[in-house]
Amino acid sequence: MTDRRASRNDNRSEAIMRAALDLALEVGYAKLSIEAVATRAGVGKHTVYRRWPSRGLLFLDSVLTLSTEDLSHPNTGDVVADLREVITKAVDLLDQPPWGPLYRALIGEAQHDPEVATALNRRFIEPQTADTLARLKAAKEQGELAPDFDLDLAFDVLSGPLYYRLLITQQPITHDYIDRVLRAVFAGMSPRAQTR
Repeated sequence: MTDRRASRNDNRSEAIMRAALDLALEVGYAKLSIEAVATRAGVGKHTVYRRWPSRGLLFLDSVLTLSTEDLSHPNTGDVVADLREVITKAVDLLDQPPWGPLYRALIGEAQHDPEVATALNRRFIEPQTADTLARLKAAKEQGELAPDFDLDLAFDVLSGPLYYRLLITQQPITHDYIDRVLRAVFAGMSPRAQTR
């Protein structure tokens, strides 16, 4: 009996999150309401509120159910190529629905809802950041980067232009632009020749 109830709860949760995503894509996150989600999912609004205390947290969970390509960094011995591969995958993912518009809306909601911001950082941004920093650290240990280079700053310099275009100017983030950012960053990160 307990397994059947758990399965029914899982099915309801999936239906609610699917309804939230569908409605957010149709009407935009700003017009998304718990009542509309409940109606679309075929449940009462109290069923939604029992699982999610706010619209923002429901939206966060819903967006994070979307499948992503593997965004973990390989280590081929060429840090620039490895970063290019993952950044290109991420940018291509964000360049189209459903991820692009939903992720921008989620970032917007995180600016107004501290719970959403905390959860988004913990569940998505921090793991991505940790993976990138681990790849940069490995490159530093393998001599691909200057031994004194600040890896946290490198991460900020790599991600800043991409988020700036994604969220502020909404200019396209082309593969050529990614290459330009990588060239600009790695010109300063390469080991310097020893002088006598």
